[in-house]
Amino acid sequence: MPDLDAILSERLEKLEATNLRRRLRTLDSAQGPKVSVGGEPKLNFSSNDYLGLAWHPRLIEAAQQTVQRTGTGAGASRLICGNLDLHQELDLALAKWKQTEAALSFSSGFATALGTIPALLGKDDLVIVDKLAHACLIDAAKLSGATLRAFPHNNTAYLEKLLERARATSNANILILVESIYSMDGDTAALADLVELKEKYEAWLLVDEAHASGIVGPAGRGLLAETGLAGKVDLQMGTFSKALGSGGGYVAGSKVLIDFLVNSARSFIFSTAPPPAVAAASLAAIELVQDDEGERLRERLWTNVRHFLDLASEKWLPAHFHDGALPSAIVPLLIGDEGAALDLAAKLLEQDLLVPAIRYPTVPRGKARLRVTLSAAHQPEQIDQLASTLFG
Repeated sequence: MPDLDAILSERLEKLEATNLRRRLRTLDSAQGPKVSVGGEPKLNFSSNDYLGLAWHPRLIEAAQQTVQRTGTGAGASRLICGNLDLHQELDLALAKWKQTEAALSFSSGFATALGTIPALLGKDDLVIVDKLAHACLIDAAKLSGATLRAFPHNNTAYLEKLLERARATSNANILILVESIYSMDGDTAALADLVELKEKYEAWLLVDEAHASGIVGPAGRGLLAETGLAGKVDLQMGTFSKALGSGGGYVAGSKVLIDFLVNSARSFIFSTAPPPAVAAASLAAIELVQDDEGERLRERLWTNVRHFLDLASEKWLPAHFHDGALPSAIVPLLIGDEGAALDLAAKLLEQDLLVPAIRYPTVPRGKARLRVTLSAAHQPEQIDQLASTLFG
């Protein structure tokens, strides 16, 4: 029999030789704009904690009070005996915030996709995905067994060709998968065109709002709410683990959809419910982003994004950042070569700046980058330090 360790060591050596091997980096501090790595303080420009809620007193208090009342674990899946009152409150609050009929929370964003998409589609169906969509959407599409097609990023003309061809030969169910804000490029989907196409060709549309919820739109409801299109998509998906500073994922949509997923989404049915303290923190975050403090935090975030873009070298930025638009808190600095991106990230770390290199398979080969993420918790002088080190 082949030796497992020998085979895996060879594969690791190949990753090392192509600058694609990854290693875990351990923080010995709380999440925030300042972190500690190996006992050394660093300024953190790589977190998805866009509003700085991961260490917010209101979320901490909600979690602590819940631990005292309910303990640390849910004890079972939600369909057995793990559906605590907080899980139910979270789903109701989420639906009210997203202005949908119903919503359902999962243990993670990845679990949300892996449960939802295969529940909706089968081998006789078609799923069409933007090539830059998150891995959870692509993996879930593959798991469904449906025919999988991809269209070049944001190329709705190509998408229409796929839809037209599919409808000419079949009445199969068709699901289109996109993100509202793309996690590695920081650009936005052409939502109006997508809605028009899905209606024209009688398809379903799932929009992942992971990087928009909390920071975009009225009360932070997301890009769909900002564009007035929330009521025209079939499924809204997202996570509590980014701007909301907690953990877990969700789907929001019609009551029939949620009832069906409770009965069909395997990652929901066969997973122990999220810890009640996590649900409590998520509920507190939903309340916070809708009040005056949430509005103030969003204003600070966009002030910080504008400040960094004003200081950034235009030659590093993708085209969609050159017109002054603020699509997201994600600013990719395109490098290209994986080795060069690793070298620059290492030099920044030596200057106490944490901005890891992003490489294949997270982004396409030859499109390595530094992915700068801004937070409402960053101070102007911290952004100045990053910009002066990067751009001189």
